[in-house]
Amino acid sequence: MIIECLIVGLGGAVGSVIRYLISLIPINETTTFPVNTFIVNVIGALAIGVIVFYAAKNNLDENWILFLKVGICGGFTTFSTFAIETGALLENGDAVIAFAYVLLSIIVGVFAVFLPDLLLNN
Repeated sequence: MIIECLIVGLGGAVGSVIRYLISLIPINETTTFPVNTFIVNVIGALAIGVIVFYAAKNNLDENWILFLKVGICGGFTTFSTFAIETGALLENGDAVIAFAYVLLSIIVGVFAVFLPDLLLNN
């Protein structure tokens, strides 16, 4: 159990640092749409899809799955930032953008999880 926690923690540190670095990239700062978080969460969903697909096809070791999926992807993606940004949009009267952000995040994120299987399992 201690080893698994360390593996997840190391992966989480890597994912969190990568997310932080991406958040520093100035992307279309003229819009109120939270582009950086949206991109991070979609990339994270795609990465989890790739990991799950690869693990199923190649019998990936459980420790690698913990490091990649739970650690890196868990540290990289951020529901809390998504939630706070959605709340801020609503508080600022940007309900349409908040609704679009939520809807796009769910639709594109779920699609991204299944994309590797759709593309590579045929």
